[in-house]
Amino acid sequence: MPPALPRKCQPTEGVLRIGSRGSALALAQTHWVRDQIQSRFPDLRIEVRAIKTSADRRLALSVRSSSATGVWVKELEEALLAGEIDLAVHSMKDLPTRIPDALEIAAVPLREDARDALVASRGILRLRDLPAGAVVGTGSIRRQAQLLARCPGVVVREIRGNVDTRLKKLSSGGLDAVILACAGLNRLGLGSRITSPIALRDMLPAPGQGALALETRRDEDQTSRYLSEVHHAPTAIAVTAERSFLRNMAGGCNSPIGSHARLEAGNLSIVGLIAAPEGNPVIRRTVTAAPAAAEEAGAALAEEVLSRGGAAILRALGRRI
Repeated sequence: MPPALPRKCQPTEGVLRIGSRGSALALAQTHWVRDQIQSRFPDLRIEVRAIKTSADRRLALSVRSSSATGVWVKELEEALLAGEIDLAVHSMKDLPTRIPDALEIAAVPLREDARDALVASRGILRLRDLPAGAVVGTGSIRRQAQLLARCPGVVVREIRGNVDTRLKKLSSGGLDAVILACAGLNRLGLGSRITSPIALRDMLPAPGQGALALETRRDEDQTSRYLSEVHHAPTAIAVTAERSFLRNMAGGCNSPIGSHARLEAGNLSIVGLIAAPEGNPVIRRTVTAAPAAAEEAGAALAEEVLSRGGAAILRALGRRI
């Protein structure tokens, strides 16, 4: 059991301090969480504090770099441990699969659309409409790998920056399309920019994509009471399976690994894949289990994918398994 927190780390009674990255998307997510809590506890005073992360300071950082792991959340977790905030709101896909022992994911709200989105220039409506030689922008090796598997004739260009920056790069020319997350566009009120959501059969999202992680210090009953009101158990079960798959694949947010789990007719179904960055090979498998066995389902899926060729892809990427 973690040691007792020092007095300065105890939450202030009647006040909930929420930490967020300072990007427009992070703040939109955090304000949504704030409003969900506030609607259930109207007398609670809630403060939102924007905290710059390593990634925010290193704007040129490529998320494909292995050194990128955890850069979206490190300073938020440090603020939690120091007692400066009571709650950190993260995009689940950015949260490493292992977090400090003194912290926990206290709640997972209802998930947004988990799919990736094609945002394309006029005349392109779906992935299959992309002509050979079309230039598609993405900062994700996972998206690149699956895109090249489906559309081997396209050219992938790495792009960085926030959602608005990436959309501007499409508008300024040189790109025929960009691939972003439906969830981020929807949360920013930019859902109308989506040309078409990409079907899960064509592109699996990052594990946890579309979900939020509400991270707190352990054993804080008052904060947990607030968060229990916004917790969505089916989403939590699904992302538990996805994160277990990612952890057992020895992957991170910069890996060509996709996964999506859902509850169907009382069962948990999880599909996962790993693909070579060039689009071939692609190893994709599905596992079905009881909802209570989400962790085990993710681990079993990883074992299946690794044994079917996934381990060789990871070795080619220089990853230890």
